Amino acid sequence: MDITDKPVNVRTGEELDAGKIEEFLKDNAPEIEGKLHIEQFPSGFSNLTYLIRVGRRDLVLRRSPFGTKAKTAHDMGREYRILSALHPVFPYCPKPLVYTEDESVMGCPFYIMERIPGIILRKDLPKGLTFTPEQARGLCENIIDLHCSLHSIDYVSIGLGDFGKPSGYVKRQVEGWSGRYRAAMTDDAPAFERVMEWLHEKMPAETKRAAIIHNDYKLDNLVLSPENPLKIIGVLDWEMATIGDPLMDLGSSLAYWVQKDDSQNAQAVRMMPTNMPGMLTRNELVDRYAEKSGISIDNFDFYLCFGIFRLAVIAQQIYYRFYHGYTKDERFRMLIFAVHVLEENALKIIDHSTL
Repeated sequence: MDITDKPVNVRTGEELDAGKIEEFLKDNAPEIEGKLHIEQFPSGFSNLTYLIRVGRRDLVLRRSPFGTKAKTAHDMGREYRILSALHPVFPYCPKPLVYTEDESVMGCPFYIMERIPGIILRKDLPKGLTFTPEQARGLCENIIDLHCSLHSIDYVSIGLGDFGKPSGYVKRQVEGWSGRYRAAMTDDAPAFERVMEWLHEKMPAETKRAAIIHNDYKLDNLVLSPENPLKIIGVLDWEMATIGDPLMDLGSSLAYWVQKDDSQNAQAVRMMPTNMPGMLTRNELVDRYAEKSGISIDNFDFYLCFGIFRLAVIAQQIYYRFYHGYTKDERFRMLIFAVHVLEENALKIIDHSTL
């Protein structure tokens, strides 16, 4: 049974001009030859991802959503740059092939990279795939160990010394995401004021170990080997990567981690099978990270609360577009429920925190 991640027909309104892409490849990557066929990967809420099948070769095209104008929020050139620098030392990221800012091809910058075929775990396990509790635990350990490996890369030596500004990173993040939330509020959104105030008050000292941080490192951005689903062979979606505090990256990852003893509301917004028997808890994942990275973690409450808040802002920004009719994608309708649940989760951390 084939349980690898599959593309589908392109969504209405998100079609690409195959003729222009074919001409672009002929001019910029003449080694890629053959009849061109386009499909779309249906998951994800931000940048659009397409399968470009050329002859027997499978490529992936990434572009910003239709109708968006904020280049900084969908910076294809920045994403292409980090993949180009990182792939030689961290081959889990896809190999980038070609990038262009020529808007005559499809009206926006885009890039093409090699595809990493494999298994991607969505909300529930695909039919035909099972994990024993021991295997689930092993997968969790591999996830954390690879995250530590990413954070250990000498980013200056691979030409990314100017890719981000680690000094003042936490403060900028708290202030920036607070501003973004207020700008994206709708009449049916929670206030989040208590959460934002707490995050401003509890900001930790600057990290002494700045690192490449993925900023969206989660189970459904990892590609697993079809032959051995415990083995991670790819890490996708680098659009938010930068240089910053690795514990902020871990907090953003664990904001998605719904474990089996979480509330019914949390289970309702679960996006990945992180609640199956044997999966590590958030506390166990933090302990594993501390052990493998050598970073002392006295209290993780701030980082997890920030991660949850940041996830709420992302969901609210997407919902804002739906609320105001900028997109008709029905997947976005229920995001407001997730925003309310995330506020509930953040407040629970605050109420029990010893910070």
